[in-house]
Amino acid sequence: MSIRHWPHPERPREKLLERGAHALSDAELLALLLGSGTRGRTAVELGRMLIAEFGSLRELLNSEAQRCLAQSGIGPARYAILKAALELARRHFREALRLGPALAAPEATRTFLVAHLRDRPYEVFCCLYLDNRHRLIAFEELFRGTIDRAGVHPREVMRQTLLHNAAAVIFAHNHPSGVLEPSQADELITRRLKEALALMDVRVLDHFIIGDGLCFSFSEHGLL
Repeated sequence: MSIRHWPHPERPREKLLERGAHALSDAELLALLLGSGTRGRTAVELGRMLIAEFGSLRELLNSEAQRCLAQSGIGPARYAILKAALELARRHFREALRLGPALAAPEATRTFLVAHLRDRPYEVFCCLYLDNRHRLIAFEELFRGTIDRAGVHPREVMRQTLLHNAAAVIFAHNHPSGVLEPSQADELITRRLKEALALMDVRVLDHFIIGDGLCFSFSEHGLL
C-alpha cells in the first residue's frame, strides 16, 4: 500500500508536522529524505531495508559511494541527499559552538567532535581556535596520520594559531581503534604544543581523544 493511502497520522511527513521529528523512527526519517520508494516498496520500507542492510543508520550515512550506490533504490541523487543531510548535522554542531563560549557548552563541543571524528578510518588531528572570550573562531583539520610518526608539527600549529589570532585552543584527534586512553605519544605532543603555544601567550584549554562515540578529556584527567 502506498504511503498516501496510509492513515493521515501515520504518514511520516504528517507525523513530523503534528508530533515533531523525535516521534519518527529512523526508517521514517530516512523515508522523508528518500522522497519515494521503489516498485513494491514504500519509502519507509526502503528506509528500513537499507538500515538493515548496513546494520545501522550510522553505517548507512557514513558508507562509501560505491557500496551505497550498489543498493536498489539508491541513485546518485539520493546518495547526494543522504550525504548533504549528514554534513548539515555536522555544521549544525559547529554552529552551536559559534553561538557561545566553547567551554560554557562542553557537551556541544564533545558532540561536534564525536560527530566529526568518530567514523574516520585514519587518525585526524584537529584544532578549535578560540578568542579571548573562548568563542570559536575556526575549526581546522591540521594533520592526518598517526601521532607517533611525527605527524603533528608544533611550528604549523603555531603558524595557524597566529593566522587566526587565537587566544586559546582546544585540540582533538581520533583513535580509529576505538581505544580512548592516550598513548605516550599523545601526551608528549600535547606537552610540546602547550609549551610552544605558551611562548605566544596562547592557552591550551583541552585535548580530546575521540574513540567509538566516546570522548576522553586531557583536562578532566589532569594531563594538562
